Amino acid sequence: MKVSVLSYSFRGLLGEGKMDVFGYLESCKHRYRLSAADIWNGFLPSTEEGYLRRVRDALDERELELADLCVDKAHVWDDDPAARQANADNARAHLRAAEILGARFVRVDAGSRRDTWTDEEFDHIVSRYREYAQRAWDGGFKMGAENHWGPEKHWSNLRKLYEAVDHPGFGISCHIGGWAGTDEEKDEADRSVAPWVCHTHFPWNVTEGALEEKMANLRLAGYAGYYSVEHHSAHNEYAEVDVQLARVRAVLARWRTEAV
Repeated sequence: MKVSVLSYSFRGLLGEGKMDVFGYLESCKHRYRLSAADIWNGFLPSTEEGYLRRVRDALDERELELADLCVDKAHVWDDDPAARQANADNARAHLRAAEILGARFVRVDAGSRRDTWTDEEFDHIVSRYREYAQRAWDGGFKMGAENHWGPEKHWSNLRKLYEAVDHPGFGISCHIGGWAGTDEEKDEADRSVAPWVCHTHFPWNVTEGALEEKMANLRLAGYAGYYSVEHHSAHNEYAEVDVQLARVRAVLARWRTEAV
């Protein structure tokens, strides 16, 4: 089954010093019996090649594919020019990391703390994403934005961005249900974005709610990526993640049985 769990789900254990990226990969393989990992860069203390090669060896040893590298502190637009440059350097470092680690997708946020982008912000974001998308495409993977925070949470903005970047190396990581707007608007956004989705995260409230409907949006759009769960409480993470994974697996098992 194409199921994974974002390492952000274990940020509580990370903060307590009880898990690192190698423990996370061990949990993916042996605790949860997964064939893929989904690494949040908070679990990568370095982007030095020697360290990344150790992580890649750990992935290969466990026969894990890296479905996604989820990168914070690399958002494209920041009002501070120095921060913009530092973020660009971090994004490029993680695109290189993704190539070493064999990632299928890299998430880099667009940025801006407003509800919509100014023309200056939008033009800069589009230009930078085209650069990153070409770098990803050349490396054999894709990258893109997520409906995560700022203008990205509005479906109309993310649609405008996707259409403006217009690059085969650019796609969307969809945080299911993570949109601004009414429940009806969020449902419509989840349906509309599905053909563009390269990776996805199912938060706890969705795995406890209309999970099959949300998964079916992707299935009907021909989604070929992983159904990745994300937990947020930072408490009792091993057990809570296990519950979320079980629910996703149950839907996939039902679909497989019905197809026989």
